[in-house]
Amino acid sequence: MISLQPIQTLKIAEFRNLMTGRFFLILSFRMLATLMGWWIYKLTKDPFAIGLIGLSEVIPAVSTALYAGHVIDNSEKKRLLLICNYAYVLLIGLLAVPAFFGHSLLHFSNIQISYFIYAVIFCTGFCRAFIGPIIPSMIPKIVSKDQLPNAITLNQATFLTASVSGHALGGFLIHWIDISGTILVIVGLMIFSSIFFWSLKKHPSENSDRTMGVVESMREGIAYIYKTKEILGALCLDMFAVLFGGAVGMIPVFATDILDVGSEGFGLLNAASDIGSMCIIMTLAFVPLTKNQGKILLVAVAGFGLCIIGFGFSKLYWLSFFLLVASGMLDGISVVIRGTIVQLKTPDHIRGRVLSVNSIFIMSSNEMGQFESGVAAKLLGVVRSVVFGGTMTVLIALLVGTTVPKLRKMNY
Repeated sequence: MISLQPIQTLKIAEFRNLMTGRFFLILSFRMLATLMGWWIYKLTKDPFAIGLIGLSEVIPAVSTALYAGHVIDNSEKKRLLLICNYAYVLLIGLLAVPAFFGHSLLHFSNIQISYFIYAVIFCTGFCRAFIGPIIPSMIPKIVSKDQLPNAITLNQATFLTASVSGHALGGFLIHWIDISGTILVIVGLMIFSSIFFWSLKKHPSENSDRTMGVVESMREGIAYIYKTKEILGALCLDMFAVLFGGAVGMIPVFATDILDVGSEGFGLLNAASDIGSMCIIMTLAFVPLTKNQGKILLVAVAGFGLCIIGFGFSKLYWLSFFLLVASGMLDGISVVIRGTIVQLKTPDHIRGRVLSVNSIFIMSSNEMGQFESGVAAKLLGVVRSVVFGGTMTVLIALLVGTTVPKLRKMNY
């Protein structure tokens, strides 16, 4: 049954500003991810080098995430969000140095520019540990509890709309204004996003009267997730499935060496899975899932793996694009279900820590998945590595469905 309730949530001005700021921030992040993959492969011609981008970011992000959750739960969130936003602006601005002057003025070699890029991305990993959980942790303070499922769906729709736009726009901008011009656009979008964050209300900590230490605070967050099997099962499913099944990291190789479609085709391929996710999440915003969410989650993840297997074997551009769109649709279903589980089952006073642990799983699956894809491509070859990853995703969905009955039987 079609519902217009999500539209009513957008009448809340603060929620609207939060989502608008997030849109432009994620847009810039996805453009950056597209640019980094293309730039590194252009410099090195090595699929393994693409994998190192994810590793460079995930090491500091994961190692800092638990502490970041403690800080988020005990800090004023608007101020922290703006600090992280401007830190990103400064760091990405540094990439303009090798982009404009690396070869001509500074006489950097390709490998030196690559090291510079890895160093900058490593530093952004610390910012990501904080900025990733902040915005989701603010949503329950802005909307009422009965509006929360709609707000979560709109949050995911905003994320994926920005993702598909960023991936596609990043590819086109690389073609139109080259790497240096694309960096300037990315920095400008990050600054623009901060304008909307300045309009938010202050959201002070709910733990100001608690004297819990850092270690005890982090332990509390981990313990809550461990005892809440639905959250634990959903996060494990996401981490291991995407860790093995993410083919996005190898798209520059497929676009350049297998499908031979250039930077424009690369941008569309890079955006294909997000196009599918965006379409399905916009559909779910008006036709929500009302029952059997656990079973649907497991089927969606297994179907995602099958699409990745098909993409690995495909030699036709249109078929590869279609399979990535289909994988995105199935991933979009799982994203909505997982996000709703985490938000609905987490109390406010511990939300930052739970979302930070959630971000560890997400970063482990995405960035470590990019690294895993690079390693597997080095050892098995690009095609075989993608097929292997899709196969592992299907097996993991079957394993989780068998061993976590609470998740399989879950309705919310």
